[in-house]
Amino acid sequence: MFSKACKYAINAMIYISTLPGGNDRVSLKDISKAINSPEAFTAKILQVLVRENLLSSIKGPNGGFEIHEDGRKTQLYRIVQVIDGDQIFIGCALGLEKCSEDHPCAVHNKFKAIREHLAGMMLTTSLEDMAKGIKNGTNFLKI
Repeated sequence: MFSKACKYAINAMIYISTLPGGNDRVSLKDISKAINSPEAFTAKILQVLVRENLLSSIKGPNGGFEIHEDGRKTQLYRIVQVIDGDQIFIGCALGLEKCSEDHPCAVHNKFKAIREHLAGMMLTTSLEDMAKGIKNGTNFLKI
């Protein structure tokens, strides 16, 4: 459903959200290890998240990545939108270019309900919500 880049972005943002607040920063190496992702690929993804103001990046010996002050309130929807775009929320399930209410594909009406439910779930799920399960040990970022 999500691209590999999107999965890594979500996991990276959740991981960073599990860290104690304040000025704690986490290195690229630590993020990659925590989410079991290739370091170079993770670096590219994190650069996009920084460019879109979802993360901050500080260079130097005490540098690393950190979430903005109110970043833990970031919705899952926003992360998906930044990395994969809106296609999952507006695109045709069968990949047709001109699927619409007026010209629906064979699964348009059923898939529309699923898309709306998915968007609603992502709009009401924050990093803070997802990080809670990681912190208390009921959810995991890797096996």
